[in-house]
Amino acid sequence: MKHEENFQLKVLKWTFQVPKGLFYNENDCWVKIEGHKARVGITDFLQSMATDILFVEFKDVGTEIEQLDEVASFESVKTVLDLISPVSGIIVEVNEKLSERPELVNQDPYGEGWFTVLKLKDFESDRENLLDAQKYFEVLKRKVELEKEKLGKQG
Repeated sequence: MKHEENFQLKVLKWTFQVPKGLFYNENDCWVKIEGHKARVGITDFLQSMATDILFVEFKDVGTEIEQLDEVASFESVKTVLDLISPVSGIIVEVNEKLSERPELVNQDPYGEGWFTVLKLKDFESDRENLLDAQKYFEVLKRKVELEKEKLGKQG
């Protein structure tokens, strides 16, 4: 997925990308609106914090999802996390590539590492709870500061 511009945050050993043109939730998931459908994945920040992703599990195609429901989950070397859907809808496609190559989430979280596509139910209503790239970037800066504090306490 190519984006014209990104917000970029460099902190310690990390560089986090926040593409413009997507919407985000505070659970570090993104959504790209494609007509009446929405492609959903996790942010660069979340995949970086999770580290190497080993396994991805999807809800079944045809499952109805409400905004903030779990739409998929993934296991990394550090943790097991849920992907919290930024939008309501019905799952119409899952990224089967991730079953055999879960590392795509780490390598290309906004492109080939997407998780699922939903047929939108009520995007206008869902949109009220979403952040544009600029607003998510501000949230990300706060989250990164918290991570830096945790690292400082461990050191």
